[in-house]
Amino acid sequence: MSEFSEVFTHCPRCGSANFNINDARSKRCGDCGFVYYQNASAATAAVILGEGDEILVSRRALEPARGTLDLPGGFVDAGESIDEGMRREIREETGCEVESMRWLFSLSNSYLYSGLDVPTADSFFLCRLRAGGRPKAADDAASLEWRSLSALQPSEFGLASIRKAVVRLQDMLARDGHL
Repeated sequence: MSEFSEVFTHCPRCGSANFNINDARSKRCGDCGFVYYQNASAATAAVILGEGDEILVSRRALEPARGTLDLPGGFVDAGESIDEGMRREIREETGCEVESMRWLFSLSNSYLYSGLDVPTADSFFLCRLRAGGRPKAADDAASLEWRSLSALQPSEFGLASIRKAVVRLQDMLARDGHL
């Protein structure tokens, strides 16, 4: 909340500078009474299955963590459901359509955007691409490659929640023999 409090100094409704901490997650305008909560933004990440234990990983084209590995995904747009956002992100970053998708788990995260740490709730989905789809890097993915999940090094991933997810996925694979 401290960074949020420092960056947002005026009420977004009336513009008053009388915009003060209300509680651990919100600020309140002393003039118009508006209360603003700093809620987590919804984000998605795709674990796209290939052959064997291969998954599709991307290399980040943009900051934060430019040049590191990532999973296809991103923020859910206003007016989208989480699964719609996941399908759109896969289409934007790979040019492919989703054949099947199921929710795996979620993790909290903090994402540096425009100099501000944005709290996110990241939803991870197990996905298969529609037959005949040939992934090609686009949007904010500099490149795409199929990598063995069991051989991935979590340290190659630049975002904390993705590193945690890779460890969790590797544990699932080791325990169950599949995802």
